[in-house]
Amino acid sequence: MSQTTLMQVSLRLPTRLLFSCAAEKVFAEAENGAFTLLPKHTDFVTALLPSVLVITDAAGVEQYFGIDQGVLVKHGYNVDIAVRRGVQGKDLASLNETIQATFIAVDEDERVARTALSKLEAGIVRRFSDLRKPLT
Repeated sequence: MSQTTLMQVSLRLPTRLLFSCAAEKVFAEAENGAFTLLPKHTDFVTALLPSVLVITDAAGVEQYFGIDQGVLVKHGYNVDIAVRRGVQGKDLASLNETIQATFIAVDEDERVARTALSKLEAGIVRRFSDLRKPLT
């Protein structure tokens, strides 16, 4: 395939580039439904839902990614995808196992952090209310 019939796709996490390649098509899911991007598709921006992202590379091989919420921007032949969390799988079955192991562990860590933050906030509010009490 010629370069003009391919898109340059980059999948980014907050801390690093997860995947980049020349691609024939990208399949993703937004709030208004699933869609497939082709190289000559119109430029646009959309918010992505937690879902499976499928990128078909220049050789016709499908690459599977489990993603959390994110944003997809298509401009010309460039597609930039930024997601909060993402993992790559060899196939859909292994991707499901990876998602279960990775995302659930992270969710548990976030739950613990939110609990600690709530306790900290409650302590601050309690101390401020103590400051408002009149001295007698």
